[in-house]
Amino acid sequence: MHRITVIGGGFAGLTAAITAAEAGAKVTIHEAHHTLGGRARTAEGPYRTNEGPHALYSGGPHWTWLKQRDLIGPLAPLPPLEAARLRLRHHGVLRRTPPFAMLKLLRRTNRQAPVDVDFLTWATGIAGEEGARAAAHYSAVALFHHDPGSLSAAFVQERLRRATKLPPEAHYPRGGWAGLIDRMAARAWNLGVRMETLSRVDTLPTDTPVVVATSLDAARRLLQDSSLTWPSGRTALVDLAVRTRRGDAFAVSDLDATGWLERFTAQDRSLAPAGEQLIQGQIPLAPEESKADGTARAEQLLDLGFPGWRERVTWRRESVANGRTGAVDLPGTNWRDRPAVDRGDGVYLAGDQVAAPGVLSEVSFNSALTAVSLALGRRELDLKQA
Repeated sequence: MHRITVIGGGFAGLTAAITAAEAGAKVTIHEAHHTLGGRARTAEGPYRTNEGPHALYSGGPHWTWLKQRDLIGPLAPLPPLEAARLRLRHHGVLRRTPPFAMLKLLRRTNRQAPVDVDFLTWATGIAGEEGARAAAHYSAVALFHHDPGSLSAAFVQERLRRATKLPPEAHYPRGGWAGLIDRMAARAWNLGVRMETLSRVDTLPTDTPVVVATSLDAARRLLQDSSLTWPSGRTALVDLAVRTRRGDAFAVSDLDATGWLERFTAQDRSLAPAGEQLIQGQIPLAPEESKADGTARAEQLLDLGFPGWRERVTWRRESVANGRTGAVDLPGTNWRDRPAVDRGDGVYLAGDQVAAPGVLSEVSFNSALTAVSLALGRRELDLKQA
């Protein structure tokens, strides 16, 4: 029986462990935290927040894989009346519809954007500078980056198309991602996967292939490989609960800058106590900006979309997600240029900043499947040679 070690018990690590165990391997997961989940953990009540929106896009390959294994679980559908409360800030005021120029970039008939040109330059040629900037700022909901216009046009176009597709691709597991992680952990357990929590690994085992399913920063330290770097976003997260009030927006997207607010209890009332609404703001930060700068911008959006929110606050938390928001590709690069999954000597990377295609969590999923496939193939080759 093949043996595989997985370091990291988040979404990528659990995907790798399940895939390997289904193929007949004997798998051990080492997780440094006392619970599994990584960045997919959901905070314990009464306010059940995630580190970011954590949407599952139904157009991605992980959706089919999870559905086949009955791991998605109940979803929290957005009522039509709530969906109609999406608001867009443009020229300092809230609007119900995007500017016409921006709509030109959402046409499915548009040609494929180039890899080697920045999005703002390419999009300006189609929609003018104002429409291009509005589209770039809107795309931040799937990028978590302070300047999407400076990124590869092909990279941003894919995410903009996925984020604006109708019917929407984004779905949210009821109760947060904790339920999804629990179902994945249960399947791994039933397949015989050994899961060791509070188990920090400082030295790689040499007797089994190893899938390192951690952040790229953690992988760089563990493998002592300075080449494991790739650009990512840096985002201020503002979570707050407010007493319910009729007329609050469902979401507010900033087209004047990068930023997004969403009332997650609009689709899932279990995320906050009765009579309260849970809102999360994600405000991408430039390198010179502080958490306070992001918080101030979030409060500007709250003033527009949630009148009187200050007097209604019952709970609040602020944090910065630094380098934990997935890979972003600069002009002239694509996902193939990121750190390779195969690191040699039986070591493989999985996560959202490595060389695998997809949007958001799809990168973690695809890299985990690739890592396991390579690990099993390598092990089989070694056995034949022996």
